[in-house]
Amino acid sequence: MKKISIIIPVYNTEKYIERCLNSVINQKYENKEIIVINDGSTDRSEEKINKYINQITYIKKENSGLSDTRNVGIEKATGEYIMFIDSDDYIEECLLDKLKPYINQEIEMIKYKSRKVTEEGKEIQIMDGPVFETTKGEEAFSKMCFTDQLMETACIYLYKTELLKKNQFRFSKGLYHEDFGLIPLIILKAETFVSTGICGYNYVQSSNSITRNEDYQRTKRKVYDLLTHYDKITEQIERYDIKQETKQDVRIFCTNAILLRLNELTKKDKKELIQEIRKRKMQKNIIVRNPKQLLKRIILEISIPAYLKLR
Repeated sequence: MKKISIIIPVYNTEKYIERCLNSVINQKYENKEIIVINDGSTDRSEEKINKYINQITYIKKENSGLSDTRNVGIEKATGEYIMFIDSDDYIEECLLDKLKPYINQEIEMIKYKSRKVTEEGKEIQIMDGPVFETTKGEEAFSKMCFTDQLMETACIYLYKTELLKKNQFRFSKGLYHEDFGLIPLIILKAETFVSTGICGYNYVQSSNSITRNEDYQRTKRKVYDLLTHYDKITEQIERYDIKQETKQDVRIFCTNAILLRLNELTKKDKKELIQEIRKRKMQKNIIVRNPKQLLKRIILEISIPAYLKLR
């Protein structure tokens, strides 16, 4: 039975951490290591974690953010597979057992579905995405990039450890949207990839979520960090042995993600971001599937003020 390293970064989630840990410890799949990394929590998270100290590998460090904390977990992992779980979320009973047939085939990336739930665990929405048999990561990316609601989310995959380590894949420290900046690159490198219909990850929609209570400067930085990721991704894929059509799919996927965030900015900042978009000729990446999208592309090419009015 292959060992699974389950990496759980923790930062001030005293309200949720026990449910998260219980969901992992209670999995029937026996060959697992649970790596809990306390990223400098200032609440009672450590007190809660200590109840499980004999069942986990516990690492405590100074606060450095989610990306760096996950990277520490990757370095410490000794299993053949790696899974990430955010400490305010939890997984379904028997998830690992349900994934066992794919693990036994040594598939490099195994995708499972997630659902949004309330803090009490009531289902809000199952996140949609295509289900398909084993294929290459490049083909998987093209199948998912325009139809999967959470394709770039790190927590809905089981990764072969060798895939992450041999390619030196790490999350970008100091940037928001770290999943967006890395997961597409991992998918494209996977020799084998399967997307299952198993719904196993519960994404808790908390009332005090950081995404619901944040200042405008953080919102602006998040949008601009997407642009930084775009630059890095488009540079890296030029060194990938993949089809030109796939490279274009990557650029389209990234461009759409950035355009969707434009309305979160003030008019002035939106104008500046559009200038950055035009500088990179990203308007050429807009998918022209209907007249409105064609109009957006034309206006981006011609006039920033007109695009602002259109939005």
